[in-house]
Amino acid sequence: MIPKTFREVIDLGDGREISIETGKLAKQAHGSVVVQSGKCMLLCTVVSNYQAADVDFLPLTVDYREKFAAAGRYPGGFFKREARPSDGEVLTMRLVDRVLRPLFPKDYHSETQVMIQLMSHDEEVMPDAMAGLAASAAIQLSDLPFECPISEVRVARVDGQLIINPSKAQLKNADIDMVIGASEDSVMMVEGEMSEISEEEMVEAIQFAHEAIKVQCAAQVRLAEAFGKKEVREYEPEASDEELEKKIYDLAYDKVYAVAKAGSSKKERSEAFYAIKEEIAAGFSEEEVEEYGGLISKYYHKAEKAAVRNLTLEEGLRLDGRKTDEIRPIWCEVDYLPSVHGSSIFTRGETQALATVTLGTSRDAITIDMPSMEAEESFYLHYNFPPFSTGEARPIRGTSRREVGHGNLAQRALKRMIPEDCPYTVRVVSEVLESNGSSSMATVCSGTMAIMDAGVQLVKPVSGIAMGLITDTDSGKFAVLSDILGDEDHLGDMDFKVTGTADGITACQMDIKVKGLSYEILVQALKQARDGRLHILEKLTDTISAPNAEVKSYAPKIVTTTIPADYIGAFIGSGGKNIQDLQKDTETTIVINEDEENEVGVVEILGTSQEGIDKVLASIESLLFKPEVGSVYEVKVIKILDFGAVVEYVEAPGNEVLLHVSELAWERTENVTDAVNMGDVFDVKYFGLDPRTRKEKVSRKALMPKPEGYKERPPRNDRDRGGNRNRGDRDRKPRRNKD
Repeated sequence: MIPKTFREVIDLGDGREISIETGKLAKQAHGSVVVQSGKCMLLCTVVSNYQAADVDFLPLTVDYREKFAAAGRYPGGFFKREARPSDGEVLTMRLVDRVLRPLFPKDYHSETQVMIQLMSHDEEVMPDAMAGLAASAAIQLSDLPFECPISEVRVARVDGQLIINPSKAQLKNADIDMVIGASEDSVMMVEGEMSEISEEEMVEAIQFAHEAIKVQCAAQVRLAEAFGKKEVREYEPEASDEELEKKIYDLAYDKVYAVAKAGSSKKERSEAFYAIKEEIAAGFSEEEVEEYGGLISKYYHKAEKAAVRNLTLEEGLRLDGRKTDEIRPIWCEVDYLPSVHGSSIFTRGETQALATVTLGTSRDAITIDMPSMEAEESFYLHYNFPPFSTGEARPIRGTSRREVGHGNLAQRALKRMIPEDCPYTVRVVSEVLESNGSSSMATVCSGTMAIMDAGVQLVKPVSGIAMGLITDTDSGKFAVLSDILGDEDHLGDMDFKVTGTADGITACQMDIKVKGLSYEILVQALKQARDGRLHILEKLTDTISAPNAEVKSYAPKIVTTTIPADYIGAFIGSGGKNIQDLQKDTETTIVINEDEENEVGVVEILGTSQEGIDKVLASIESLLFKPEVGSVYEVKVIKILDFGAVVEYVEAPGNEVLLHVSELAWERTENVTDAVNMGDVFDVKYFGLDPRTRKEKVSRKALMPKPEGYKERPPRNDRDRGGNRNRGDRDRKPRRNKD
């Protein structure tokens, strides 16, 4: 018997719809929905254990996977099974996690899994834009404690028009591409890339997306009510002790406030805070420490947070002594590494990033192979965050989700400034060597300088800054912080990263930890970010004002040319012999990509020696050389035969033609060497194909003056019976009649 299903439809306002359905699939999960738009279908389930885990945080896992079967494809590789998530899937997981996590109760510590999978793909629908909607709808159908429904939408601007959840085709022409996550009341997450837009345009796009999210949140409420809203589960809250909390607050607050106001370094500050915490802990007996467990530590950190926040709100001072809009000291350097194609160091306060650039051919591009996306990236950025950057020793277990996310943000900040005609594949690697806040923005700055140092003609330099926020809902006070520290990120209410050129924003990422952030505060944060961004940009351009005119002498140069598609096989040679020999001889790398639309082969020649590159170009010119009838060409004798000489066109080495003995001179030539010898260089006239032999004909004698009284002798096959018989006049015997 088919179970009863419940369904809600969301109208996107342009003929497209999104449906949310439950009741048919995955009924043993605590909540499950199928979200569909066109042929695209996502299944989302949520399950949370009823027993709390022995941790002091929410162990939430958001898992987003795109099944290859959804697009009628096989997974690549030897094992035909989906394995570790792709970077694209990881980025979608992070987008959803960042909106969901703050809405669970702070004392809810049960293992929770939100699993989203693409079951059916539609080329016109981007599934990641509906992942947040699917996750929230599944939670609304469960008994999990969760504050309110949320949703996420992608917003793009195409030809001046804002569009909700655009297609891939529309995104290609968009100058804004953002994903916004919000509840009905508050915007909570923003991430995206833009083509140098203004702060006002960005706010307009966020507001437009928020209106669409409100409709999606209302649909989730209607679906939950129709399905039957479950009672929120009871769970054991964390232990608390108000008397102990007040005691620790009174012991810690003034001491922490004094340390915070001193404006010390990260290390000095951490040591001072740790000493205060240990002093307080020492005031408790062993029995009290055993009884209160982790409450002492928890209440100390609560007092520390209050003191640091109040210092900023009341006195406008920060942990390192700066004012709210002040940027940390900056120093930069380019061309630091002597053997890489481009390098730079960017240091801001206690955050430092070393960036390198490597130049390659199209063969070095990254291939994106996902059910919803098949593409190549010729510009990409990798971000590495080793433990020593924060003075820690911890296990290294491959690339973390955080590294993927920060690298993607920096890549999106820079990629629209890479010129469209850049012939190289450009790889930027950022090594974070020190970290005390805003390492992703330091990556943008160091990446900009390294690209310019490498000789890539960056359209405009890009800088980035991370903004913070501290608010007090009771008093209404708030402070927007420029260039936040790691502690300010942890203790504050917002982490807002903005990148851009002198003319506009190129990328952003915002996480808001408080409800009801007003657009007034958002606008102020954006304007303050612009001032800080331009200040940092000036430091970058003081270090390197413009891209180097040429790549470095030891870096590969790349030249691109085309050959007709019919010539590709001849250029490569049998089994690749010609191209392999040419690469070995010229010490270059040669890549050929076929452009079927224009019926040409695009040839990329990469090498450090211009002489080698020129040899490859000469080889191509020789291959494509076509002499014109009636034209005169310089040739060189490369072989002597009994009936003529083989000559090579000087301007097209490798192109050979036979100069027949009869075309060497007007006089009769008995021996070829009487007229020419090996290595001789002279001019010949090109006559095209000989109608009798169907071979190319060239002549040396045609360029010589004809001797006076010269009589041309008939060809041998035209001689009469007296010595030169004409085959047409030959006596023929009468044919016998077989009868």
